[in-house]
Amino acid sequence: MLRRVVDHLEEWLIAALMAGATIIIFVSVVHRYGTGLSIDLSKWAAARGLTTLSAGAKDVFLWFSGWDLSWAQELCIFMFVWMAKFGAAYGVRTGAHVGVDVVLTNLNKPSKYRVVLFALLCGAFFTFVIGSFGARFVAHMFATGQRSSDLEAPMWIVYLAIPLGSYLMCCRFLQVAWSFSRTGELPHTDESHVEGIEPVHEQGLGAGTAPVGIAHATEHAR
Repeated sequence: MLRRVVDHLEEWLIAALMAGATIIIFVSVVHRYGTGLSIDLSKWAAARGLTTLSAGAKDVFLWFSGWDLSWAQELCIFMFVWMAKFGAAYGVRTGAHVGVDVVLTNLNKPSKYRVVLFALLCGAFFTFVIGSFGARFVAHMFATGQRSSDLEAPMWIVYLAIPLGSYLMCCRFLQVAWSFSRTGELPHTDESHVEGIEPVHEQGLGAGTAPVGIAHATEHAR
């Protein structure tokens, strides 16, 4: 159970943050347009003597006006910052980061092994340094007691994404390096694969066999 949590930590955090940000943005957009359209409808109905419609639209306007969503944009920005930091760690674990391997592909196998392992350890060292500086910065923000403008949330909580995300990314680099040192394999993401859709194999299409869509079209033309 613990291994499953560790292996899928970024996915669950990113999914939760993305779902929360989507809901907040949707509610904020409904509030913005609902407020404007309801008061416009109330004025239009009042000008034409439609008192019932005007009163109903005005009630909707007053209901929307009671919402205080001035904090929504700031909260979504903070959530996207956390998504980006943990998304970087997810990219290391799944091999989704873009890499330049022009020189690497021209090396022999022993040299390639050493270069890849060195690069992974450099990534772990770099993210550890960033996480350490981030931790010092968070401690400084905690001491100053600075708060955000709209949410009035402690800014040290917001910037906590830097050390947490960087340290997790460092752990993922070490995890990938350990796996590569034992198996010689790196994680790889297939950009053409879509979850829930089975890949189409061309080996079943012989010389005299046409795909289903082409076969139906040919028969219809006859």
